[in-house]
Amino acid sequence: MTGKSGKLVYEGERVAVPADEAFRAVEAVLTRAGCPDVTARIVADHLVDSGLSGVESHGVMRCLQYADQFLSGYMDPAASPIYDTDPVPIVDGQGGIGILAMHLAAQEAVAGARRTGVAAIAIRNVGHTGRLGAYAERIAEQGCLSIIIGGGGRENWRQVAPYGGRKALLPTNPYCIGMPGGLQGPVVLDFATAMIAGGWIYAARNAGARLPEGVLIDPDGMPSTDPEDYFRGGAILPAGGPKGYAMAVLAELIGEAMLGPATTEMNWLMVVLDTTRYRSASAIQDVAEEILAELRDCPPAPGFDRVQVPGERESDARRRARAEGLMLPAPTWRQILDAADG
Repeated sequence: MTGKSGKLVYEGERVAVPADEAFRAVEAVLTRAGCPDVTARIVADHLVDSGLSGVESHGVMRCLQYADQFLSGYMDPAASPIYDTDPVPIVDGQGGIGILAMHLAAQEAVAGARRTGVAAIAIRNVGHTGRLGAYAERIAEQGCLSIIIGGGGRENWRQVAPYGGRKALLPTNPYCIGMPGGLQGPVVLDFATAMIAGGWIYAARNAGARLPEGVLIDPDGMPSTDPEDYFRGGAILPAGGPKGYAMAVLAELIGEAMLGPATTEMNWLMVVLDTTRYRSASAIQDVAEEILAELRDCPPAPGFDRVQVPGERESDARRRARAEGLMLPAPTWRQILDAADG
């Protein structure tokens, strides 16, 4: 199979990989890189779920990057996150993979919101945190609204040019907001403040693919679709021009000016609110369903087959992929198999 998937313009071969087979291969890659069994299982499950959700940039190909970062010492494969409330609630990832730290933060934030109505937790000293939407979905399923903001990593991750500039100065500084929805589940907004997440560039490079037009500039500030131009000193453009740039600046201030110097990758702020403090869960679901159903019933514009709501694309992708398997670029899958076999 060839064609366009997500944000990759890829004309090469894709292979259908069952989820359980992908899980075993990713788990083996991480174990060989030094991860304890429990860490390898949690991270592999997260990456496979991201791939099933159609978020290829945060899917199974990430295990290759993680393995390199473990082996280089950038992240500690054996690290286990710690939660502390003195003087303020913080999850310290101990220099390990951020996926474990985010799971812990979500668990503690929901518990705190249940006690007091709202909880705010900082997450520091972590590597890559995976797909933020996965945590927001889990939090929303427990009746809570979540806001997750990442920033503060500009010293090590200069990826995005400021609006009007041509030099990469900011990280992709993501935001994620999720809350309980209607009958089809949570509504989740998960986006980078750049035109694309950095993972799409790595995915394109691994697959030998191109990027869409309008997301990347080369070192001279000229438009490019070649992922190698990013690694040669180019930059990602901010999403929505000045809007994405402004959001990235605020995230950077929260991540560094408020939370302190970032180590490993970036700092995070997670705010969780118990929605049932305002209305019952059933009332929220009923009204949410009324709102969302009206949006879905909107006549589609030319070029669209239907109107979707935030988070629906991922849930639809999961239903298809569980039946059809993960459609992975053949070169990427071969790299994962080679790394799994050592």
